[in-house]
Amino acid sequence: MKSVKESILERRSVRRYEREQVTDEQIGMIYEAIRNTPTSYNGQQFSVIDVTDQAVKEELYGLTNQKQIKTCSHFLLFLIDYNKITLISEAKNIDMPDFTNTADGIIVGLVDATLAMMNAITMAESLGLGTCPIGYVRTAAPDDVSALMKLPPKTFVVCGLAIGVPREQPDLKPKQPCSLVVHRNHYRDDSEVIIEELKEYDEVVAAYNRSRQGDKSDNDWASHIVGYYREAMKYRMLRALQHRGFDITV
Repeated sequence: MKSVKESILERRSVRRYEREQVTDEQIGMIYEAIRNTPTSYNGQQFSVIDVTDQAVKEELYGLTNQKQIKTCSHFLLFLIDYNKITLISEAKNIDMPDFTNTADGIIVGLVDATLAMMNAITMAESLGLGTCPIGYVRTAAPDDVSALMKLPPKTFVVCGLAIGVPREQPDLKPKQPCSLVVHRNHYRDDSEVIIEELKEYDEVVAAYNRSRQGDKSDNDWASHIVGYYREAMKYRMLRALQHRGFDITV
């Protein structure tokens, strides 16, 4: 197994996989890592759907156009899940408040599901497997994905995770330096210095994209990310949440 240091600091998104399948022992260890996720109040406001049926993966690929979904061994969908606590509350005649209609209710579920996915990624990486988070499974066709997965009310897809035996070893993408990521005691107030550091990082990303293995581009960091934000303005996630039984009012 890889060390924790290797699993986290050398991780890169893998989009091409061998036909070899992840073993039952490996996926069992990933399940255990997911199950042991720290969650708010130990409420465990998340669930995971492991998609291995090739026909279902093909349908998800058709909805998202993300090829790694149909070629990976396991495609995990991480969900906000308030269905389970709702079911037991009704069974025990406990009055369930409309926590899912609050911003904090959404945030709690998002954090829990995201922590679970990171646990899965770290365990998979330690086993020498390749992983690729796919947020587009949340935004591309949320109603169709929910119907395909037969999701009950009070559940919502947060992110997908492709897992498989890697066929590639992509270049490690440059990340922002710690000086831009970690603030000490309070948020940095030297904006002019921050801007200069961001410009330096922007050029590092541009240089990486010009010279990386595989498809090359002239993308810098800032323009590319703002372009993504602009495209994402078309998504109607609040409406999708409402369709799943989340109607944020507070």
